[in-house]
Amino acid sequence: MSKRDPASPTAPEVPSAPEAPPAAGEGARGAAGHLGYLLRQAAHVFRQRVDQTLGEIGLTAPQFSVLTMLAAYPGHSNADLARLALLTPQTMSVIVANLTAAGLVVARPHPVHGRIRRLALTDAGRGALAAAKTRVYALEAALLGGLPDAEDAVIRRWLAAVAAGAERGPEAPPDPDRQHRPD
Repeated sequence: MSKRDPASPTAPEVPSAPEAPPAAGEGARGAAGHLGYLLRQAAHVFRQRVDQTLGEIGLTAPQFSVLTMLAAYPGHSNADLARLALLTPQTMSVIVANLTAAGLVVARPHPVHGRIRRLALTDAGRGALAAAKTRVYALEAALLGGLPDAEDAVIRRWLAAVAAGAERGPEAPPDPDRQHRPD
């Protein structure tokens, strides 16, 4: 609702203050919202919670990601781990330097390619990762909110398929009849 400035009968209408934006999960930020926005919104909230819980044990979310990928794929180079952990090579170098200084990882020369450094978790790194996983897995369980295992599996398969599709690139144009268009 707009109103006129009482000091001037010919002045343009002054718009009233907008309503408060909707809370997360409501309006366009809810189930009727754009899927990409909903994914980003959920990832943001999850990242904040992960940062908080890992901060309590002296780790960051990117450090956790690097430790997790290093445990899953040992012996890879910084460049390989950067791709696996979804980080830039520059960010990866800083994280590896910090993890090395903290005694959580060690870098060894590649047996053939002298410039390539292969990373490995130390015993302290495995311990820090175990503590971090306990915390992050608890957050994931809370995020799922008691969903049945079958629904959890569907969500995980869908997210993995979205990620795999992004790596492959677009395969076919979207079907306009299947597009969700929020109001």
